[in-house]
Amino acid sequence: MKSVALVSGGIGGIGSEICKKLSENGYVVVATTFNKEIEKADEWVAAQKENGYEMLVEEADVTDFEACGVMIKRVEEEVGPVAVLVNCAGITRDTFLKNMDESKWDAVLSTNLDGVFNMTKNVLDFMLARGNGRIINISSVNGQRGQFGQTNYSAAKAGMHGFTMALAQEVARKGITVNSVSPGYVATSMVMAIDEEIRNSLIKQIPMQRLAEPAEIANTVGFLASDQADYITGANIPVNGGLFTSF
Repeated sequence: MKSVALVSGGIGGIGSEICKKLSENGYVVVATTFNKEIEKADEWVAAQKENGYEMLVEEADVTDFEACGVMIKRVEEEVGPVAVLVNCAGITRDTFLKNMDESKWDAVLSTNLDGVFNMTKNVLDFMLARGNGRIINISSVNGQRGQFGQTNYSAAKAGMHGFTMALAQEVARKGITVNSVSPGYVATSMVMAIDEEIRNSLIKQIPMQRLAEPAEIANTVGFLASDQADYITGANIPVNGGLFTSF
């Protein structure tokens, strides 16, 4: 039985490329979605199949701890052992803090940060029992440097890396690595839909003078999921074209 790579938010722009890369690396890939019908999961699966990728989709709301647990148990029993968990599900509800109501704060924190706990906690016992696993959290450059109008999103993404560093220490002797990847601005359909003038102003801030391709994020995830990254844990890998650097 092949090992499984479970990717929350796997049918999005970045998530789809991550799923492809992990499939190329030999994993049985299961993407999660909060609602198969709304997100047109069947069409996504068919499109992947046309391109030579066999993908599965499981429905689970990452903000619901019990739903995540039921879904992960089903994957373990019916598909195979989850060797790689990629926490990629995320949303934005941008506005200035002075205009932000509680619902916008709660929605982003529940999905982007609580979702990491809900997925990871439910898969961790299986990984611990087997003595191996890879957990990879998709954070953001804005979790490192903050971003105007994104106090909720920036807080969630910064919290994600704190989670990464703490859990990495807890499971370092158990054969499990935990890392995060922080993309900068990526050429997804959402970013490309931004007004061209605004998009170009963003690109001017990037030393490489271009957006990242989703596949470049996926390549980093693929590396962290591989045996070549055995000694990397608790790390945050920036993929931002030089937009933000730190040491």
